[in-house]
Amino acid sequence: MITQQENRTYLYTYVHHKDEFDLCRMEMRSFFGFDTQANFLISDIAIDPSRSPFIEERLEVLIQADNLTEIHEFAKGLKLDKTYKVINLNKMDIGHNKKISHSERRQIERDIGLFIDGEPELDHPEVLFGVILLDGFWYFGKYVKSESIWRKHVHKPNSYSTALNTRVARAIANIADPHLNGIRLIDPCCGIGTVVVEALSMGMDIVGRDISPFVCVGARENIAFFGLDGNITKGPIAEVTEHYDVAIIDLPYNIYTHASPEEQFDIIRHARRIADRAVIVTVEPIDAMLADVAFIIRDRCVAKKQQFERHILLCE
Repeated sequence: MITQQENRTYLYTYVHHKDEFDLCRMEMRSFFGFDTQANFLISDIAIDPSRSPFIEERLEVLIQADNLTEIHEFAKGLKLDKTYKVINLNKMDIGHNKKISHSERRQIERDIGLFIDGEPELDHPEVLFGVILLDGFWYFGKYVKSESIWRKHVHKPNSYSTALNTRVARAIANIADPHLNGIRLIDPCCGIGTVVVEALSMGMDIVGRDISPFVCVGARENIAFFGLDGNITKGPIAEVTEHYDVAIIDLPYNIYTHASPEEQFDIIRHARRIADRAVIVTVEPIDAMLADVAFIIRDRCVAKKQQFERHILLCE
């Protein structure tokens, strides 16, 4: 039986990094309102797969069918004035579904492609279609491959060893602003601007700030290096007078700028003052401090780097 999708359904496949699987699931919850331990997810919410450092690809489902013959029948109705290519997504184990061999995947792609009225193009197609077998059903639709934009930001002019890696920074920015609906963000302890770069690259409205003039210069250089337009100001969070929807705070913890408990509390207190919500990164327990300023933890996860753990807290 063919089920044509009137209201769009999107199927996402994921590639998990074991030390950041917890963070991946927190990003899922921010995007979709739920998470899964599987390496795929189905939702009616459209997310650009290139936003996430964990999403591999997205299929905008046009039909769900019991067998490939029904997919072939559907393909007969497609008339294109653009070049196209069909890709089978069963190139890895997905959920409980085992990988389909290379030769069988190619045959599935060719068979579907022969039914489409248009010009196939293997190297540089204008339209990509995807097909996948998942839990006994075949799904066919428009395919989008994720581009790992965050990888390009690894190589920046200024960096330091304890800064967030770009994959974690990108996920944190998505947790702060999952739907790009025009909210205002501030990173008042922005360091060299790792989070700011990721947020700006996704079109988020964010400003950065740091107490170190040298670090501010480095953050500005990093932003400019990637052709982005962002504002970095110098000064403590205590001097921020504007109000923001979300504050993203990576509490200082390296050997040069490690904040004392009193300084951490001061940063958190001012974050509560200047923002409705906060995404806070910490290497130490701060639940009591958050409760003291009336922040409620709505979600949390742990991101690991070897033996080093960062706790990421979504507060409001």
